[in-house]
Amino acid sequence: MNRRRFLSVAGGVVLAAGGAGYLLSDRKNIVRADIASDLSDKPLPKPDEREILYFSSLAPSGHNTQPWWVKYIEPYHWVICNDKTKWLPAVDPTQRETILSIGAFTQNLEYAAGNAGYNCQFRTLAQSNQDVEVVEVTLGKAGSAAAFDINRIKNRRTVRSNYLSDTLKKEDADHLMSAEQEFFYFIPNSAKEYAYLNEQTIEANRIQAYRDAAQSELADWVRFSSKDAAARRDGLTTATMEIEGLPGWFVRNFYNKTSVMQNSFRDQTIDKVKTQVTQSAGWLLVTSPDNSTATLLETGRRMQRLFLKVREKGIAVHPMTQALEEPSIKDSVYQSLALGDEIQFVLRLGYLKEYPAPVSLRRPVDRFVVSV
Repeated sequence: MNRRRFLSVAGGVVLAAGGAGYLLSDRKNIVRADIASDLSDKPLPKPDEREILYFSSLAPSGHNTQPWWVKYIEPYHWVICNDKTKWLPAVDPTQRETILSIGAFTQNLEYAAGNAGYNCQFRTLAQSNQDVEVVEVTLGKAGSAAAFDINRIKNRRTVRSNYLSDTLKKEDADHLMSAEQEFFYFIPNSAKEYAYLNEQTIEANRIQAYRDAAQSELADWVRFSSKDAAARRDGLTTATMEIEGLPGWFVRNFYNKTSVMQNSFRDQTIDKVKTQVTQSAGWLLVTSPDNSTATLLETGRRMQRLFLKVREKGIAVHPMTQALEEPSIKDSVYQSLALGDEIQFVLRLGYLKEYPAPVSLRRPVDRFVVSV
């Protein structure tokens, strides 16, 4: 179903529903600001611990699964753990992306702890991506902790649409990749590799959209109704998928898991990707020397440091990992680019005229902290 047909059908449904039916329907995209902050003074953890862990949980993850839980050993002594129930085996069978997300969580944790006046001592525990206990952390009061603007964590957002095609300014590129250039490979929209990566991204999305295991996994993490989204506080909502207005109302009220498996939904996804890849300043690849668990954790931290720099420059970042998740496309990309290192992230970058507020939901701290 194309967009014009979709809007026509949605408009017809609104008219058929009538005023009373519309008023009783799910009328508004639920966003993070609609849910009260989880920074209460409950006894466990302590208030500043709760705040640090909440900000840590604002790290990104595939399908917003939030694949972590925290073993609470004692005040200011925790183990960050791998939540097997949040794995995505169809698109991330080795849990590579899971460990990258946990790395991003620990970077947020370090920044948030510093903002609260603590230093962090980290010890990597995991030997594999499937180990439950990943990182042990102990917080200690700092005489002079490094200042960090916590609003960068609060306001981080993945933006998918309405990128400008302006060239990335050199000073902005230097700012984003400062002191870590060896781990970044930027492909501007003027390079021949740009068109190639566009094509490969579209093809990877086409393969994945019609791979039933991957599409069914996606369906499990889409929260179509606001009621479901508010109850679960994870996954992909209509707001995070940037389905606004009348289309958003229609999807919230008439779509379900079965809808995701229909060819019309798959085709709409591919069409959206085709539009997205034509709008950007270029692609940024984040690399690492190997795929060890320790290296993936550090790469996740590096990615998060990048993510927390972009908003101040009016730059959006959209991870498009499908090219790394589909083996045939990944092999082609590796052969064509011949970088030598492992590619861990494929990021679409672009300037925005206006930066929107964050919308993705997060589970309350009490749901992912377990006292031992």
